[in-house]
Formats: sequence, C-alpha cells, structure tokens
Amino acid sequence: MTSAASPHLTGGLDTLVIRGRVDADRAELAPRGELVHGCADILARTLAGLPATVTRVDLDMAGVHFMDTAGLQFLDVLADHGRQRSLTVTATNWNGQPRRILELAGLDTTDPLAGLDVTGPVCAVPSATQASSAVAQEREERLHVLQEEVEQLRHAIASRPVIDQARGILMATHGCTSDEAWHILRETSQLSNTKLRDVAAAVTASAEADGPPPSAELRTALQRAVITRRRG
Repeated sequence: MTSAASPHLTGGLDTLVIRGRVDADRAELAPRGELVHGCADILARTLAGLPATVTRVDLDMAGVHFMDTAGLQFLDVLADHGRQRSLTVTATNWNGQPRRILELAGLDTTDPLAGLDVTGPVCAVPSATQASSAVAQEREERLHVLQEEVEQLRHAIASRPVIDQARGILMATHGCTSDEAWHILRETSQLSNTKLRDVAAAVTASAEADGPPPSAELRTALQRAVITRRRG
C-alpha cells in the first residue's frame, strides 16, 4: 500500500509517500516527506482504500521532516475519518520542525489527536461568537505565529543555495573553513546592516565573470569580518 503526493512547495521534487500495512483489524501507516498542500487529499485517498474490517489506524510520523499549516488539515482528515467510521486513530513520533509546528498550534506533540473531541475539526476556524472567547483568540494568535515561522523557514530554504555558494567562494578565496565562512557572512551582514541572503548574493555575483563587485559599504564590512575572523 503506497500513496504519493504532488511535488511540494518548498522548492524541491520530494513527494509525500504514505506506506502502510494492514494487520488483522489494525492499519499501520508511515508517511514520508512533507505535509504541504495536497497532503490531506493523499491521506484521504489512503484511508478510503483501507479494508472495511479496520478498526484502528496508527500513523508513524517519524519520516515527516517538514510541515506547514496544511499539516493541520492532514490531522483534520484523520480525525474526521475516525469520527465517521468510529475508529481509533493516532499520529505519533513527531520530530524536528513538524513537532515545533504542533507546539505552536497548542497540540499534544506526542499525539495531537489524543484527548481531542473528534466530533469537530482539529483546527477549526472560529465563528464570530467563538472569536470573542479567550481560547479562540489564543488559537488565532498561535496560528499566526505558526504561519510566520513556516514562512521564515521557507525563505531560509530558498536562500540556502546562494548562501552555500557564497561560503564556498569565501573558503576558496580566504582559505577558511566552512564554519569560518559562515561567520564571515553573518558578521558582514551585521556590520553592513544587510540581509544575510543579500550579502551572499553579492559575494556570489562578484565571483562570476564580469560580475558586479559588492558595494563599497559591503566590501568594507566584508574586509573587517575577514580580519576579525583571522585574528580570532
């Protein structure tokens, strides 16, 4: 039993794959990849394909390495399946960034479905009446923080290639280690009050044939950072 999702939205070609097996009346599912747009549909199709004899569905989430707010929809689908079929459903072994998202959403990181009232969705949008309650307001605030953190992570993932290139250029130019190159980039960013990604892009561009040199301010900050790192 295997289901796969469409390519994810963080810039790569990985897919969400859900492998599983059925042992008597229990289904054991193991998602691998990312919980992003489309993941809830993949889970729904996987659950729909389970035998009618299944009375318990356990998901091992250890293979999921990235999750955005679509992961909450994924949990909604699982909880709703348990409610409609009167099944026991669990989702355990959360790690890394997905575990952090569960924390921000105020869910149990050992099993976000544990103790929930499965007659309603895991992350319902509050109604006008609910929105006035402190609980609903706290949930909205947590969801906002969650969305911000996911966007920051997406940006970091998108920036990583150019930062890695810049580190390689600095290593070759100044004979430093990868860690030292990272510190040079970061210190240059601080000294010039320039975003780290922009510093890395300037360093990378300047290394190309006929590439534009960094601005005078950035060159000065870079030189100071290199000197400081050598003295350190």
